[in-house]
Amino acid sequence: MATIRFTVSFQLPKSSSLDCESYSGLKARTARISYPQTIATRRHHLLQIANEDRSLVVNAVAGDIPIKRYPGEPKGFVEEMRSVAMKMHPRTQSKEGKRESIAPQDTPVATWKFTVEGYLKFLVDNKLVFDTLEGILNESTVPTYAAFNNTGLERANSLAKDLEWFKEQGYEIPEPQAHCKTYSQYLKDIAENDPPAFICHFYNIYFGHSAGGGRMIGTKVSERILNNKELEFYKWDGDISELLKNVSEELNKVSELWTREEKNHCLDETEKAFKFYGALLRSLVSPDL
Repeated sequence: MATIRFTVSFQLPKSSSLDCESYSGLKARTARISYPQTIATRRHHLLQIANEDRSLVVNAVAGDIPIKRYPGEPKGFVEEMRSVAMKMHPRTQSKEGKRESIAPQDTPVATWKFTVEGYLKFLVDNKLVFDTLEGILNESTVPTYAAFNNTGLERANSLAKDLEWFKEQGYEIPEPQAHCKTYSQYLKDIAENDPPAFICHFYNIYFGHSAGGGRMIGTKVSERILNNKELEFYKWDGDISELLKNVSEELNKVSELWTREEKNHCLDETEKAFKFYGALLRSLVSPDL
């Protein structure tokens, strides 16, 4: 039990007895109340003990009650998202990863055996996902999405150029796979009604592709099956670090408008984002799936 000091204001009742349950030291100017310090404990605690038309009001001094801190919170909400996302990685791919390896794509990228057929499925599925994201951001009436248009991270046009190059080489371009179409529809469903969840997918897709792991896939594919050709999917106009920094600042600004519950909801969506995008990655290591 933790003891917190409260400031007390009250009026003495006219009667010599009190209706409230046993309470001693009413004449004191301060009172001590003990209660368990839990996550559910409100910071601005308000307690009223009534005695007919008289009342005793107890207000907690701001800052006396400890506040739960989330990993990365002092640095901004983007750092919170990054912290949760890194824990979703398998231990075989990240030092911060907490998940056991359960799927073929959980092995280190350096061990993946790429094929052109599998990689084309991956590109086509990504094209649909980025088309969906960028279409939503361009057409949505949600005010906070405006900050994420024309960030320099957009990939749909780059993927279109890459797929056209493969077509010129004589490859047949496949249709998006069923699980990718499901993902695209899911993004559309949450975009208007659940912005925190949508922002979670936006962050994990764009930042995941732009980070070291996403770019490593491009490097290995280029070396092993494309005769060192660098695809447009892995090129950005401008310094990628600066682009990510700018978008991070906008994400932090947007999150400042959210309640803690909305932030937690966004973080909770990370698992679903990894599940959906993990299905796309599977084509790289298991092209027949």
